[in-house]
Order: sequence, then C-alpha cells, then structure tokens
Amino acid sequence: MILPVMILAVTMLAAIDCVASEAQNAAGDSNEPRTAEALFIRLGHVGLDSARVYHLRDAHLDRPGFYLTLQDGTIGFTEDVLGHVTGAFFEGEGEVLVFPPDRAERSSLALFTDAAILEEKFKSGYIRFNDGTFEELRPYLRPAEDAPAFFDRWEADAPRLAAGDALRLLTTYAKLLPAADGTAAPITTARPDRLLHARLAGVKLGVFDLLYDSLASEQVQLLQFSQAQGTNYYDIWMSFNPRTGNLREGHSAGIPAKDVADTGFLTTRYTIRARVTPPRRLEAEATLDLHVLYEGQRSLQFELSRYLLVSHVEVDGKPVEFIHNPAINGSQLERQGDDLVAVVFPRTLKAGERIALKFVYGGDVLSEEPGGLLYVGARGTWYPNHGLSMADFDLEFSYPAQWTLLATGKRMQDEAEGPTPGDGQVANPEELRSHWISTRPIPVAGFNLGRYTKATARAGNALVEAYATEEMDLATPKARLGAALAPTPGSPPNSSPLPSSRVPTSPAQNVQVVADRGAEALAFFAKRFGEYPYGSLALTQAPGPTSQGWPGLVFLSGYAFLSPEDLAAQNLRPADAVLARQTPAHETAHQWWGDLVLWTSYRDQWISEGLASYCALMQLEEKDPAAFRLVLDGYRDDLMQMKDGRRMWEAGPVTLGLRLNSSHFPNGYDLIAYGRGAWLFHMLRQMLRDAPEAGHGETANRDELFTQILRHVQEKYAGRTISTRELLQEFVERWPRSLWFEGKPSLDWFWDGWIQGTSVPVLEMKSAKIARQREGTWVTGVIVQREAPDDLVTPVPLYAEMADGDRVLLGRVFADGHETNFHLRAPSGTRRVVLDPQQTLLRQR
Repeated sequence: MILPVMILAVTMLAAIDCVASEAQNAAGDSNEPRTAEALFIRLGHVGLDSARVYHLRDAHLDRPGFYLTLQDGTIGFTEDVLGHVTGAFFEGEGEVLVFPPDRAERSSLALFTDAAILEEKFKSGYIRFNDGTFEELRPYLRPAEDAPAFFDRWEADAPRLAAGDALRLLTTYAKLLPAADGTAAPITTARPDRLLHARLAGVKLGVFDLLYDSLASEQVQLLQFSQAQGTNYYDIWMSFNPRTGNLREGHSAGIPAKDVADTGFLTTRYTIRARVTPPRRLEAEATLDLHVLYEGQRSLQFELSRYLLVSHVEVDGKPVEFIHNPAINGSQLERQGDDLVAVVFPRTLKAGERIALKFVYGGDVLSEEPGGLLYVGARGTWYPNHGLSMADFDLEFSYPAQWTLLATGKRMQDEAEGPTPGDGQVANPEELRSHWISTRPIPVAGFNLGRYTKATARAGNALVEAYATEEMDLATPKARLGAALAPTPGSPPNSSPLPSSRVPTSPAQNVQVVADRGAEALAFFAKRFGEYPYGSLALTQAPGPTSQGWPGLVFLSGYAFLSPEDLAAQNLRPADAVLARQTPAHETAHQWWGDLVLWTSYRDQWISEGLASYCALMQLEEKDPAAFRLVLDGYRDDLMQMKDGRRMWEAGPVTLGLRLNSSHFPNGYDLIAYGRGAWLFHMLRQMLRDAPEAGHGETANRDELFTQILRHVQEKYAGRTISTRELLQEFVERWPRSLWFEGKPSLDWFWDGWIQGTSVPVLEMKSAKIARQREGTWVTGVIVQREAPDDLVTPVPLYAEMADGDRVLLGRVFADGHETNFHLRAPSGTRRVVLDPQQTLLRQR
C-alpha cells in the first residue's frame, strides 16, 4: 500500500523551479504541458486562479465511505491543468462524517480520536481531485465579496500543498498528453479513476488527511502526520474498501501481495546486471518483463531507493520519460526506503500487452561495517519493483574478488570478471562475476556480501551454508526479537545492552553451530510442511539487530552467532536470549511461510511472521519444553506492558499489519504480528490436540491434524498468496466436530474475537461443584470473562484433578460473553476442576 506522499522531487533536477521554467519554454508559447515532466511539475505547483474565488453554502461531497459538507465559507479553485480544474482551497465552516465498517476499524479510529465514528468540524481545507468535483460544486457557488483578500491570503500556500498529489494525478492526466506521433492520445480505461484527497484543519483533531482513491485496494483512508520521540509517522486512523465493508468477504486467491488494483500490471521476470564497488557504490541495469492487466494505462509506478539515481529508462530500445519521487524526510516511508519511480509511456497501454522495461541506475546504497560486512541499506528497493509478487529472477553481479557474495536463486559458476573471451585479453583476477537464477518464481530477490568464514551442513538433499565474519558490533539499538532483541525490563526504550567486560566470541567461531541449527530446522519443517523448495540455504551474517528470511538466503543478525555465554553477558531477557538462538529456525521457517506461500495484502502479513515464530517454537518445544513455555509467556507479557496508560495489545488486531506501528505504539507491529500471531496459532494447535478425534497418545501424533492442515496449505498455495480468511477456511474444512461452536463447522467466532480482536482476557471459574450421582460424576460451574468484549468466545479447556495429582481433560467449554455455565461428566475420583492449567489460551495470568 502506497501512502500519500506530500513532498515530491524530480530525480536529477537541482532546482525544480528552474526546470519548470525550462519545461514551459520547451513547450513553446502554450502554457499547457506537453511532456510528462512538465505535466508533473505543473500538477505539483499549480496555484489558485484569482478569477475562481466564490462564496458557497450547504454544499455536499458524497463519496463512498464518507460525507463531506462545506456549510458556509469561501472557496478558491486552482488554475487549469490540461483544461481541468484539479484542486480547491476552502475556508469557513465544514464537517466530515465517516462511519468505520467493522470493529477493527472502529477500534483503530478510537485509538487516535477517542471516538467510534469520525464526526469532525473543520475550519479550512485543501482538496485535490481528478473527477467532476468542480462541476458538482458549481450549483452552490456565488460571487465572493472577499475574493481578493482570500486570494492574497492563500495564494502562496496552494502551490506548496499541491505537491503531495502530483504523482497520483500524473497517472490520470498523462493519458491526455499527445502520443509519441503527435496525435491526441485515446482516453480509454478499464477501471474507474477517481480521486478526492482533502487535507482538513479539524477543530478538535488538528490537521488530518481524508482520501478516496478508486484505484486503491482500500479506497478510503484517514491519516494524520504525527511525531513521537523525534520520529515522524503517518498514523492511519482508518482504511477500508466501502464496497465490501472491508475484510468480511476476504480476498481473491492468487493475486499479488501488492493488490493488482494498486498497480495494474504484473512483473513476470527480472533480469538484473549489477556491479558492486565497495564500500558504497551499486550500479545496475534491470529489465522487467511486464504483463499489462488493464486497458488505458499510460503511467506505471515502481519502488526504488532514493539513493539510486535513474539515468535512463527504455522500452524496446527506445527511451521513455520517468520521474523519481523521494519520500518525506524522516517519515516511515523514508525509513522503509519505499521511494517511487513513475514511468510514462509514449502511448496508452493495452490489456494483455507484454512489455520489456529497462532501467539504468546507480548510487551509494552500500556501507561497509566493521569486521568485513557490506550492508545493503536498500535491501528491498535496490531494484525497481512494485512490492512483493512472484516472478522469475536472473541476477548477475560483478564485485571484488576478496569479498564473498551470496544471493537468492541457484548459484551458477562464478567466473573472473574481464573482457569477452576471444579478444586477446585476460580476465581481471581481482574481480568476480557471480550468476544466480531462481528455479521457481519468488517474491523478492537480494544479495549479501562479506569477508566470510563458511561452514556447511546437510538436511536430506538440501545443502545448508552459514557465513560469518571475525567481528561484530554490539553497540546497536535493540528492538523486539523476531525482528530483533529487547533489553532487560527497566532499561530505557531502544537502549543498548548494559556494557559487559566480556569480549564476545567471534561469530566465525560459531558459524558451524549456526549451520547445524539451520539444517536441523530445515529438516524439522520439511518433515511436517513439505519438501524444502529452494535446493540450498545460505545463512549470512548481516549488520544490525534485524534478521530476514528470503528465498534461499537468510540475513542473520550477529546475535544469532553468539554463544550462550555471550548472550548472557548482553543483559538480555531470558526469553530473548532463547529467541536469539532460535533466529535461524524462525528465518528458515520463512522459506515456507512468506517466501513459498505469500500473503495477499498487508492485512495478511501477520500469517508469515506469526507462523514462522510458532513453527520455530514447535521445534524448540521438541528439544526444550521449558524454553518453549518461557518464550510464549514472554510474548504474552509483552502484550500486557503499559505505554502511556494503554496495554500494548491495544495497538490493534493482527490484521492491521504495519499500521500497528504508530505514534502511539512505535513497536506495535513486532509485538502483535510476532507475539499475538504466534499465540493464535498456538490456540488453534492446542484445540486440535485436545479434540477426541486426535486421540491421546504421543504428542507427535496429536499434532498430526495441525501439521496436515499446514502441509495442505503449502501444497495448495505454493507460489501464490493466501489471505487470513482463506487460511481459516483450510482449518474449517478439517475442523473436528467436537470443536464446533453452536453446532456449526465455522471459525467465524475465532475471526471476530481473536484475529479481528485485540483483548487478552481474564478468565476465572466460580461456583464449581462436583456431584457424584448414580449415573456418574458431574461437574458444574461458571466461567467468567473479564477485560474482554461482551461477545468474545473463548474455547476454555477444563480438567479434572484426580487424587493422585493427574489431570484428565474434561473438554472445552466455549465461554461466550461475561458468564458461561458448564455441566460436564467427570471421571470417578475427581477432586477438583481446573481451568486451562497448561496455559493454552492467550489470557492474563
């Protein structure tokens, strides 16, 4: 999902105003832009038209999902761009009304506004649009007595505010530019293109953005620029599709993770030829094979790091116009490196058309860390892409021979770099060329370099390699592990571990241990979830606390290479020390969950992190049940922490994805997606274990149904995307009858209360009685739920405690609401009834 970008720039332009002047001169005497560059500049600098200032009263703008009222005030419209009015500034009295479509969005809105609906008065607003908004408002317009004063007051601000939507409007109005042969371009489109973006100065809530974009997968958004601890955020108050009421209908299967509605095209193959020149330089040519999905497009957008300068873009050997648009300084968008390149074609594109699009670019996106690590700062945006989607990759790198390069895909033979054979010259022994080809479509490609020591291990037919350097820098801020590590409770937020006199063991000394851990994890997962999909796996040390698992290539934090003694010296929490050792397993699990099976949209990304976390815990449980319990308890304790008077679980449900990172909860995504996500899979697994259909033999046998479901998911969705609703349906189709709620084979109750919900309830039992009758022993009582929604359904396991101390499962009672009565048969000799003694539920202790 691409958020609105409020500050734009054209790559390679030293001064945008200077270029604007040049572009207008190039167009001749006409003020209308005739090139994409001139059009972009015009859209980003358009000012108010002094002849279009009006008074209006009781005007309404009704859009799917919200209602905007301009009750009384003055409005000035912008100058024409290609004969169209694209914006207006309003000053006066207005009101906006937005109704969230479901509980998750209501909770999200309430987190930022303390209200379940948005009903906010505003005193001014800048509105940008590409539809008939001007004509829609025309009946309400009257001459304004204060027109000159209004124009003078806002004349300077309007061009500054215009910049934020220039790239989006370019998508619309590029179709109006003359075609390459000078003829008028046909205006045809296979999907509605309608935009209204209002930046409003609310009376109570301050300045916020309201957006309707028909091309977005979630067409309505409410956002606010905010700051916390010196960091900028775009807090997303709400985001939804008004046609479906959001997620209840789920997502279509098999579409890319960045929804096709966002892009309008697929990339089926990347061919990249790159030269790496340490310590900073990367130069590359990337050819993308595109499949156009919709009729009438003329501009396509790609993500590429702002540190990479695009020098040339061409189609079929002919240059095309492009615009490189960096993100706002200090924003989340900037920190993620998601900068945009818009390519404007010489004509509108046809649905089904195949295009080879070539980018030539380069820049300083690398940095050399102590100990011989080359860090790729733009790890996900070092090549032009449009988010995660399955494609074939052909990668070739030239780099200095003293470095080791690892990349995604199958490694072909490394060769010395040099002139083409046969020209009488010898190859350069100081450079290598490394070639990597994906053996199946993968969602993302990357590489890592270092002066590594190597170790190997095997898991069946798969080769596992680990690469580590002689040194590592431990003076790195720590965040939550799964993404990273956390300091001991009581330490300042984001602080480094306390200084230790112990000199850490060299990562290279533990490289074989890491290789062995990776091989053990790979074998464990392959046995349960299906054959390893990529042939070989490289576990490579990378700087910083963050680890990532990409197809066949894992970027491992140096903490994964530390010995238990070194970890203990870092003052980590016991649970985080365990997680550091489990990092190879977590990232190896991503080879199945996140790489082979991809999430459908940001709302489903939690599946990848929650399932990878829990699969790593399953392996840990087999070796060390106490450590397994320690980590699960740590995840729950993290959710119970307080921040600014709120529990961390109030950041939101797992389905909010990266929206969970906000000014209120900067670390929300890690805590919810990893921690709560793991607990959700734990609850599903434990319910299946307790079902009478699973039997009560060995633990491995009791897990058979759970692993069968996940194996089937892998087989069905390999190379595709999966949504949360689709995943739940896979469980529903094999859900034991003994676990049916209200006599139905449905997990809607789990979706509503646990996936779309946020609470960590308190569970208690009262009035428990044991009645021994002629026909047997019965237990009765009441289960009480507190600190939870009234409609939360919790599958509570009840056990009978016998005279010898053994506990026997009586069954699961679906606690529905505040109080639920139960009446269960119990074995003879039952001494008392115990509620969830094995802590299988995400609940407060």
